[in-house]
Amino acid sequence: MLMSQNLTALKLRKNHQMNKTVNAALIGFGWWGKNLAKAIETSGSHIQFTMIVSKELDDAQEYAKEHQITLSDQYEDALSNPNITAIVLATPHSLHAEQIIAAAKSGKHIFCEKPLALTHHDAERAIKACEDNSVILAVGQNKRFWPSMVKLRQVVASGILGEVMHIEGHYSNEHSTKFFSEWRDKPTESPAGGLTGTGIHIIDAIVNIAGNATEVSAHVASFRTGKDPRDATSVNVRFANGISAYFAMVRATPIFWRVHVFGDQGSIEAIGETECILRQNGGQMERYTFPPADSIKLELEAFADAIASNNSTPYPISTLEMNRTIALFEAVVKSVNEQSIVKVSP
Repeated sequence: MLMSQNLTALKLRKNHQMNKTVNAALIGFGWWGKNLAKAIETSGSHIQFTMIVSKELDDAQEYAKEHQITLSDQYEDALSNPNITAIVLATPHSLHAEQIIAAAKSGKHIFCEKPLALTHHDAERAIKACEDNSVILAVGQNKRFWPSMVKLRQVVASGILGEVMHIEGHYSNEHSTKFFSEWRDKPTESPAGGLTGTGIHIIDAIVNIAGNATEVSAHVASFRTGKDPRDATSVNVRFANGISAYFAMVRATPIFWRVHVFGDQGSIEAIGETECILRQNGGQMERYTFPPADSIKLELEAFADAIASNNSTPYPISTLEMNRTIALFEAVVKSVNEQSIVKVSP
């Protein structure tokens, strides 16, 4: 009887924690910051923005007033605010590592838009700061939450493909044309063509399946530079377990997503957000279609749930995967710059 009462009390406490809304500060209110804010406007969200920090205060003024959100142009205001539990970063890539470290030292949980960092060393520093200060670190790789990719991972995990041998990926879109910001045009912020905009999502997808990459060869074919670029990046990768992969991205062309995993008994192909095709030896083929999902809201809710559950419901992208993703990312950039085959940091 006593054990039953204890279990009931534990469940009630856990439910209370899970139902508690996380107060967060949104840092950066550009194109993507606005998308993050919009994703959790609906009632019932487990996370809410109670502060916006932006260098362009005029741009955020109307939104902050409409939604009764505190507005500041100083990051320190969010870090020192005792009512802020979490920091959501939608800032230029080069700022991420130091902003994560500062937030961790302030005891704030962190959701950081991709890429987590621009170098493997900075990614390791950011991850260690979060571990040392016992705060949760999440990265904004929203394609992980697409229904097509959820199904792809389920099929791979089931073993129905047999031994996985090869992965192909492609992600291109027109965002470099439609949503231009001056900082995104800098090679120091957006190296290797579309790597930070689109390719990083493919890296996350293949690292999740194949694990630790060991070697990479990459190339950018550039047709036009400047605020409306035209280029194509292609990448070949080897993994420690013997799996091979290649992926590509084009700026700018109509949006296209494809991840295809090949095993010796079958393959699974995710096309766009909502479609998968399973092919098995002997000619069997199944096509799956799913209703669309708000992947941005889902990733923010997953972050909030990890906080509310004290990480008993962990964010679905581990820090090990974050580390491996940036190690491969950095190697791609180095390969492009040096025009050579590059070893990936272990």
